Amino acid sequence: MKYNINLTRNKKMNELLVSKLNSKSASIGVIGLGYVGLPLALVYSQKGYKVIGIDSQESKVNLINEGNSFIKHIPDTEIGRAKDKGLEATTNFSRLTEVDAIIICVPTPLNEYREPDLSYVIQSTESILPYLRKDQVVCLVSTTYPGTTEEELLPRIESTGLKVGKDIFLVYSPEREDPGNKNFKTGTIPKVVGGFSDECLEVGLALFGKVIDKLVPVSSLKVAEITKLLENIYRAVNIGLVNDMKKITDRMEIDIFEVINAAASKPFGFKPFFPGPGLGGHCIPIDPFYLSWKSRQYGIYSHFIELAGEINSEMPDWVVGKISDALNDNSKSIKGSKILVLGLGYKKDVDDMRESPSVTIINKLIEKGAIIDFSDPYIDHYSDPLYPEEKLRNIKINKETLSTFDLTVLVTDHTSFDIKLIEDNAKIIVDTRGVFSLKSKKVYRA
Repeated sequence: MKYNINLTRNKKMNELLVSKLNSKSASIGVIGLGYVGLPLALVYSQKGYKVIGIDSQESKVNLINEGNSFIKHIPDTEIGRAKDKGLEATTNFSRLTEVDAIIICVPTPLNEYREPDLSYVIQSTESILPYLRKDQVVCLVSTTYPGTTEEELLPRIESTGLKVGKDIFLVYSPEREDPGNKNFKTGTIPKVVGGFSDECLEVGLALFGKVIDKLVPVSSLKVAEITKLLENIYRAVNIGLVNDMKKITDRMEIDIFEVINAAASKPFGFKPFFPGPGLGGHCIPIDPFYLSWKSRQYGIYSHFIELAGEINSEMPDWVVGKISDALNDNSKSIKGSKILVLGLGYKKDVDDMRESPSVTIINKLIEKGAIIDFSDPYIDHYSDPLYPEEKLRNIKINKETLSTFDLTVLVTDHTSFDIKLIEDNAKIIVDTRGVFSLKSKKVYRA
């Protein structure tokens, strides 16, 4: 663990909690056992802490307590080992009386007007209030706009009579999970930590110091909150740029993937980003709008954020247009055509469908009368709530099945897909990821 910051060393206020966290005698409560909370609970358990996980979904709680995983890239064996070390899952918030640290890992989506929806954060905060006591730390890790922790959590916590920074400690440390990434895990990704006061920051560093390899302390809660947003806005804007470039190069009959790979040979001043069928996951399609919404309260209109969002949200329509063009070239229309969608997850090798462009593309194709099936090794079943009458089948790819579809569209490039098999046997291929050879006359880039 590496960090360097000047802290006010008032041992009277927080020395007991810091000592318990450093000695691993502290108990950890994790609220929200999803793609962020479950890996965090597991790493605390692996490092020797007593962990109680809380989730509103009883099905998740039961699976964990039985030693089973509900996330494909987390094997059952990891859950089983954590369970053997004392990990417990529950729907009962009263168990928080047993813990020294409360870490909130709940969703922060957008509402129908693309405004922040903090309902999960607020509900979780209000649910913990009856069980707070002196010498506890509350840490929010959910991605949100700067000011959330101080404006929403702090007054609610202090409504219990506890003084933040003296009796109880408040921290914000944004999640940086990257599901399916084999190079970085929860414990090896540097962690930004901000506190309401110096005492809170010191507790925050102790909270994560024994489970995360490198900590990055910052001067305030707001700095920690906006750091996470900048990371994802950086990606959203650059992906928006290459998606815009993709449309330009397509009209010029230039391969955008070849251009990007050539540009990436420059050893300075360029970082490659790649176009796709649209943004997916809980972070990049959503997080930038948390800042653009907040910035309007300060009289600032965030042009880059809004423009990138507009470009990226248009990409599913671009893909559907390319599917239409490819079918037209072969004397077919979308209506009545059998189309196989490869990949439902929002990115390769994960089972997470949140904000997946595949879902938007499927809906748009169904609207136009296409007959849709899908293939995804990570997602067994899918039924779209907008079209419950449509029974989408998960197709096992082979020579025979591929030949039964009028068109195959690659939306998510799972590594298990046999690209040569698909290229040899599919009738028409629409490629949104640049993995098929353009030398084949059956391949269309989208």
